[in-house]
Amino acid sequence: MTSPTAERASTGIAGLDEVLSGGLVPERSYMVRGQAGSGKTILSFHFLQRGIDQGETVLFVNLEEDLRDLKANAAALGFDTDAIEFLDLSPSADAFVEDESYEVFEPAEVEREPLTDRIVEGVTEADPDRVVVDPLTQLRFLLSDDYQFRKQVVGFMRFLKDRGATVLFTVQNTESLPTDDLEFITDGTVRLDTASYGRTVSVPKFRGSATQSGDHAYRVTDSGIEVYPALQPGTHRAGDGEFEQISSGIPEVDELLHGGIERGTVSIVSGPTGVGKTTLSTQFMKEAAGRGERSVIYLFEETRETFLARSRAVNIPVDQMMEKGTLEVVEVEALERSPQEFARMVRDEVEGRDADIVMVDGISGYRLTLRGGDDQMLQQIHALGRYLKNAGVTGIFVDETRNVTGEFQATMENVSYLADNILFLRHLEVDGEIRKAIGVLKKRTSDFERTIREFAITEHGITVGKPISGLRGILSGAPEVVDRERRGAERGGRDE
Repeated sequence: MTSPTAERASTGIAGLDEVLSGGLVPERSYMVRGQAGSGKTILSFHFLQRGIDQGETVLFVNLEEDLRDLKANAAALGFDTDAIEFLDLSPSADAFVEDESYEVFEPAEVEREPLTDRIVEGVTEADPDRVVVDPLTQLRFLLSDDYQFRKQVVGFMRFLKDRGATVLFTVQNTESLPTDDLEFITDGTVRLDTASYGRTVSVPKFRGSATQSGDHAYRVTDSGIEVYPALQPGTHRAGDGEFEQISSGIPEVDELLHGGIERGTVSIVSGPTGVGKTTLSTQFMKEAAGRGERSVIYLFEETRETFLARSRAVNIPVDQMMEKGTLEVVEVEALERSPQEFARMVRDEVEGRDADIVMVDGISGYRLTLRGGDDQMLQQIHALGRYLKNAGVTGIFVDETRNVTGEFQATMENVSYLADNILFLRHLEVDGEIRKAIGVLKKRTSDFERTIREFAITEHGITVGKPISGLRGILSGAPEVVDRERRGAERGGRDE
């Protein structure tokens, strides 16, 4: 039997163990609750498989599904069913074809004692370290009332606990048969549910330890269940002291930023479609590659092939950067990912592969992973930005604004308050010609240049001119030319 001093019993699912702060407390009972098809039985097999891997004895008490189908489905997902002891108490075909009648006793009274005897005998013989009962609610049909059901369940759980077993039992909640009354007998509850962005798992109750609160995402795959915990930014700050500036490699852009952006800050690069937001953002990564630093780009709004071809055309050596391992480009299909699953991708790059810069292109595409309201989007992207900052990683978020010209908007998704730096790009219409401009709207850690400069992308890369003079109303997108004499008169009036 497992030593009672063991700290935690792993569920066999790394993400769920993280949510549970390490796993289950041994020799206690836990309820897995969810609708049909939510993956309760699969989760149970993960729990048993981890026990097998650790040399433990495990028992599956089957009360519903045909045992042959149960084993076949588990084996198809890679679980070792030969190493699992099965106590099959599911209804057989005989229950349908035999015409049994009970004239004196209720059927439950006749069937309960043989069933109880079989459970006691099976558990005693197997002497298991881990037990799964699937589903426990099936016992309700064999007892005359809810009181008797709860009484028997309490006795059953105590019997298993006294034998030193850690127990998972599944329940299926329905309107006709609610399972709220079972909450009080468990040491913890794992709830499988569905949200707007996909399947979620939460732990509303867990005795003896803190857990990660909130809804976490999970996915059922060909190898079982994967759990993606909600991002926890934490309080650790990497690299205390003065901020180190990161150059863009373009002197004029660095002049606008009074040296560059600071490492471990979050920057938003905003502007309308086609103005050069992605190219400008990638320029910081090109410069970082020269220092041997590693960057990751997540593309939500264009294909990887398009991005690479466009970067090559403007003299950004993405092929060499990827070959040397200083750049990773990941195309993300937003509607196929939850925000928690994407957060796991980012964490793997930051914590597992030492990413220095993370770029999200763009915020509108990321919002699709949520399929929810603006408040939820702000909450999730705030957590992402805070996590990057706390990890000392530089974040660059690309945000597309709606208006090509006309009324100026700093950001489209109301995320400006999250940013330490905001660089904006604008289309300009001057004398019937479309031109571009760049400026800095916000910089928390230092001062910045408050002029606007002309911006262009050529086959040789990005070029930025001197501060624009002779135009006013640039932010409107349709500036007016101000002649030299008029400017002098206006300046002289101000001096007086």
